[in-house]
Amino acid sequence: MDYQFVLREVDGGVLTLTMNRPEVLNSCNRRMVAELRDAIEGAASDETIRAVLLTGAGRAFCAGQDLAEAVPPDGSAAPDLGAVVEGYNALILGMRRLEKPVLAAVNGVAAGAGANIALACDIVVAAETASFMQAFIKIGLIPDNGGTYVLPRLVGVARAAALMMLGDRVSAQQARDWGMIYETVAPPLLTDHCRELARRMAAQPTHALGLIKRALNASYGNDLPAQLALEAALQRDAGRTADYTEGVRAFQAKRPPTFRGR
Repeated sequence: MDYQFVLREVDGGVLTLTMNRPEVLNSCNRRMVAELRDAIEGAASDETIRAVLLTGAGRAFCAGQDLAEAVPPDGSAAPDLGAVVEGYNALILGMRRLEKPVLAAVNGVAAGAGANIALACDIVVAAETASFMQAFIKIGLIPDNGGTYVLPRLVGVARAAALMMLGDRVSAQQARDWGMIYETVAPPLLTDHCRELARRMAAQPTHALGLIKRALNASYGNDLPAQLALEAALQRDAGRTADYTEGVRAFQAKRPPTFRGR
């Protein structure tokens, strides 16, 4: 696929994807969502990519759906928003099923679909000046992109309901304090900090990271016996990897391990 609205860069095992529609705060149109999905799907089969870093160009992460595309300018028949959401659904599922870590560097506002794309990542780091907003209610819609699934599990039902029903803006610091995101950093440090974090993840045992992600995904629906059984099966899988052997040998030799992602 030719990329028109997403910048794609690979360096040191890290695939950096930059949403690049800064003139509209990186709001999503169908093409940009398709490009993100294509890049994520490509990362799954590319052994040279061991981590993904997602961010936005300019002063925003992503302001959500581009309403200029979703709403006919002439006021004609209402669009089938379910069809629009289905495109996002494929992206969110691709991100969660990718057995490699996906990190979000939230450089500015993350609203609506943009907020929930960020929250679908494995690790979310935000600039101290960034913010998050479930803005859907302001135009008579419900949260999508997995927002009604992920957000209550991050902050609890009471806070999630209030955020969705009131549409209030949440500062990066508040999001961190509520457990919505991992951490905040000063804006000038965000890019370098997140790149270093992504490089650290790319140097980890990639297969084990994927198994961790698989276990976390399953934990949303499993009871304890099922989760314990899954852990045993995944641990058996991890124990057969070259990276496990390297980790043990490095520990015994008191040297840093060199993981190959296998």
